[in-house]
Amino acid sequence: MNKPTLVIMAAGMGSRYGGLKQIDAISDQGEIILDFSLYDAMMAGFEDVVFVIKKENEEDFRALIDERAGKHLNVKYAFQDINDLPEGYSVPEGRVKPWGTGHAVMSARKVVDGPFVVINADDYYGAGAFQSIYDYLSQAEDGDKYNFCMVGYNLEKTLTENGHVARGICTVDERGMLDDIVERTKIMRRGDEIQFTEDDGETWTSLPEGTTVSMNFWGFTNSFLKELEAGFPAFLDKALAENPLKGEYFLPAVVDKLIKEGRAEAKVLKSDDRWYGVTYKEDKPGVVAALQSMKDKGLYPEKLWK
Repeated sequence: MNKPTLVIMAAGMGSRYGGLKQIDAISDQGEIILDFSLYDAMMAGFEDVVFVIKKENEEDFRALIDERAGKHLNVKYAFQDINDLPEGYSVPEGRVKPWGTGHAVMSARKVVDGPFVVINADDYYGAGAFQSIYDYLSQAEDGDKYNFCMVGYNLEKTLTENGHVARGICTVDERGMLDDIVERTKIMRRGDEIQFTEDDGETWTSLPEGTTVSMNFWGFTNSFLKELEAGFPAFLDKALAENPLKGEYFLPAVVDKLIKEGRAEAKVLKSDDRWYGVTYKEDKPGVVAALQSMKDKGLYPEKLWK
């Protein structure tokens, strides 16, 4: 059994929330969504956690983590640096945007030496999802193909009432393996239907309830880190030519490419959990109420970290 490491992509948190000190508490104990993910991960069996952050946010992050979850989990930090590029490449003039989720995970390559799970820092995934991915990845080994996995959610359980969302729409084959993943950036409820648009609302396409979506909850054998590194120069060549200031190395695109090449398989672990997140400020009261309700039902202790 290989104990997976939990890798948390948190390098975007400072910019998205106006600085880590401004992250809103989501419970009356001062906890944020990330605390619930860490608690669920610990209960599922995870012991080692790596936070991918910006170097300038390290002090704020340690204040948030080290004296709470950090007393119960082995915490390490990896730093996503825009200058972390292969030899011969340099950051184009005017670029300030990080290189995307693939590059974020690649930033952990020096501190992760076994299987690992990747999540976003600001999403609530549910306890069952952490248990299923931990159990699967603990036994996973590469064979003729790389043996990856992801947690898939029902689309209708990942929406907000307050606007549109971006989701990776998944096609799953009869064996429960990921066949295809396509990013749709503007999905929302319209009347009785769930629909997306790709032309700013001129036309809309319906998606059925029960559609499987990715919420960036992935499980990988260690081989994926080598593939991320190997594929990065080709991405840079294209991005620097076509979109030097904003091109991003997306983690799902790397997975999709390996699957299409017949080099990897990704088992889709279907979750019935509801996703929660504060995509819009209007989402916060609903998330606060939902998590407090879970505490009231005994699913979580009143205070997560003691």
